[in-house]
Amino acid sequence: MTHSTLTRRSLLRTGAAGVAAAALPFNMARAQTPIVIGAVYVGPRDDFGWNQAHALAMEVLKGVPGVTVIEEEKVPETDAVAQSMESMINLDGANLILATSFGYYTPFVVETAKKYPNVQFRHAAPLWNKDTDPANAGSYFCYLNQAHYVNGVAAGLSSPTGKIGFVAAKPIPSVLSNINSVLLGARSVNPAAVVQVIFTGEWSMPVREAEAANALIDAGCDVITCHVDGPKVVIETAESRGVKSCGHNASQAPLAPNGFITGAEYKWETIYKIYADALAAGTEVPNFIAGGYHNDMLRNSPYGKGATPEAIAAADAAIAGLKEGKPIYVGPLKDNAGNVVIEGTMDNYDPVLDGMNYLLEGVEGSLT
Repeated sequence: MTHSTLTRRSLLRTGAAGVAAAALPFNMARAQTPIVIGAVYVGPRDDFGWNQAHALAMEVLKGVPGVTVIEEEKVPETDAVAQSMESMINLDGANLILATSFGYYTPFVVETAKKYPNVQFRHAAPLWNKDTDPANAGSYFCYLNQAHYVNGVAAGLSSPTGKIGFVAAKPIPSVLSNINSVLLGARSVNPAAVVQVIFTGEWSMPVREAEAANALIDAGCDVITCHVDGPKVVIETAESRGVKSCGHNASQAPLAPNGFITGAEYKWETIYKIYADALAAGTEVPNFIAGGYHNDMLRNSPYGKGATPEAIAAADAAIAGLKEGKPIYVGPLKDNAGNVVIEGTMDNYDPVLDGMNYLLEGVEGSLT
C-alpha cells in the first residue's frame, strides 16, 4: 500500500483538514524571508482546463504581500521541466516549486529535489512515497469526481432524454471515477439516465475530441461532458450543436452561453495558501495534501442557462451532502459487464476507489 493510499484512508480524520486548520491565517504578517513560488505548466495557462485551473490559483497568491510567483507554460514532460525548475531556483530564488503535470514527477521532480535539498517540490498527483522519495518532495491532489457527481445530478435534471455523453482521454482510475460519478449523480435524480463514453486515447487531441463529441450528439446525447486536459473544443462543439454541457477542470461557462449547466472545478488555491502560510511561518510544508468538498478543495462552476431550476436545487443539495461526507458509491453496484464491483457503502475517500478499473452498469462504452 502506498503512502498516498494510507493518507487518503485517514483524510477525513487527520489529513488535509487538519493541515488546513493548523495553517497560519493567510492574512497574517509575513516572515522576513522572501517567499518565491515557481509553477510549471505542461500547456498554455489559458487552456480553459487543467493548466488554467492552476494558473487561476496562482493569481490568488500574486496578490499576497511578500509572495512572488514565477510561472512557465508549455513545458513538455522531458528534461525541459528539470531545466525550468532549476532556472526558477538559481535565477529567481524559488523556495517552492509546483510541478503540475503527471509526467513531471519521475524522474524530473525526484532527481531535482535530490539536487536541491533546501528547496521544496510539490507535484499535482498522489505519487510521493515517503519510503523512497526525497523528504523535500511531496504530492497534492483534489478528488474531482465529487464535483463530477454534482455535474451528474444537474445533468440528470437538465437533460430531456437522460442521455449524457462523456468524452474521456484514457481509462485510468481517476478518469473512470469521474465517469462513474457522473452516472451515479444522474441516476440519483433520474434512475433511467445513462452515460455514453468515448475514449480519445490522449490528454490533448482537439480533432479527436470534436469527433467524439459530435458522435455522442449524433447518438442522441443531449448533455456532453468530458475529462481531457483542455475541454474547450468539447464544450464549443456541444454549444454549436445546440446541446447542453457540463465542464471539467476550470470554468468553461464563457464558451457556452446558452447550454452550459455547471462544471467540476479544482480549487487549488486552498492548497497553495497552505503552502505559502507554512513558508511564511517557517514551519514544515506538508508532504501530502488531498481532499474534496469537505475541506474546500473543489467547487462547481456557477450555473448557466442550461441548468433547470430543479437541477440547481438538487445540485446545491448534493454539494451540501458531500461537504458532510455523504457517500457517492453505495452498493451493491455492478459493472457494465454484470459483475458486482461494490458490495457495500464506500467512504468517498476509501483507498479501494483508487484502483477503479471498471465502468458501472449504465455506462455505455468499453475500456479497450
